[in-house]
Amino acid sequence: MTDESILQRVQNDMVAAMKARDAATLSTLRMLKAALMEAKTRKTKDALLTHDEEVEVLQRYVKKRRETIEELKKVGREDLIAREEQEIAVTRRYLPPTLSEEELRAVVREAVAKIGAAGSKDTGRVMGAVMAQVKGRAEGATVSRLVKEALGA
Repeated sequence: MTDESILQRVQNDMVAAMKARDAATLSTLRMLKAALMEAKTRKTKDALLTHDEEVEVLQRYVKKRRETIEELKKVGREDLIAREEQEIAVTRRYLPPTLSEEELRAVVREAVAKIGAAGSKDTGRVMGAVMAQVKGRAEGATVSRLVKEALGA
């Protein structure tokens, strides 16, 4: 990856989306830019967001979209789900590649062995170790499920 921040990439892609008259992508990019700018304003005056902080902002955005999809399914609004999924797809362009479930299982097994986890009481320690290692490349819910599986919780 280049030294270009995610915010800069989003801004450049906004220009391209405007030129291409791609309203759906442009709308998502504007939302991403707003989320990144909001996070930036929470910092001191001239401080920039680190790459990890930018990734965290985008992950929260994807999580919100997933939660919205679940709610739409509950109320039977299948017509709106495609739009939310498209927003997730656009956002994923700026996130690091996600780990496959098998790669994640290997990381979980390694963390369990390293910590010497014996049961469900060690779930938090294993989760902390795994999340630190896979930061930005796996969702917490998936990691939690795999850790519980590994510990027999």
